[in-house]
Amino acid sequence: MRLIIREIRKEDNEIVKNIIRNALSEYGGNRPGTAFYDEDILDMYNAYDNEKSCYFVAELDGKVVGGGGVQPLKECKRNICELQKVYLSKEARGHGIGKKIIEKCLEFAGYEGYDYIYLETFPNMKVAQKLYQSLGFEYIDKPLGNTGHKTNEVWMLKKL
Repeated sequence: MRLIIREIRKEDNEIVKNIIRNALSEYGGNRPGTAFYDEDILDMYNAYDNEKSCYFVAELDGKVVGGGGVQPLKECKRNICELQKVYLSKEARGHGIGKKIIEKCLEFAGYEGYDYIYLETFPNMKVAQKLYQSLGFEYIDKPLGNTGHKTNEVWMLKKL
């Protein structure tokens, strides 16, 4: 197996959108107030083509199987970025690919000079939460910034 973690390209938009929506549907996240309805998933390439932002895709044997990104946390006065839209296709899970994507995002966030990285997720995404904890994320009591995702009830933060 040959794994490459690289920046998103325009031609990745459709497959990334499908991976995100399929994964969210599996976990009950195909409802308003989640990334399922975010406009940016229709054009992830342009959504992350901003200063201090990046979206990485995992390409396994030439096929995009997932991704994850970093953007400044909206409506936050502190120097915090958000880990966003880390999703894998079903067949790519359990092979350490998600960890490699997140590590690339952490590296990018550190390079860009962020002090903290924040994330939100669903309570039933227990495997993802264990991965986040293993990478140094800690649970916090309330959401930060304004992600627009009112149904995410788990908030985590990591000092960079």
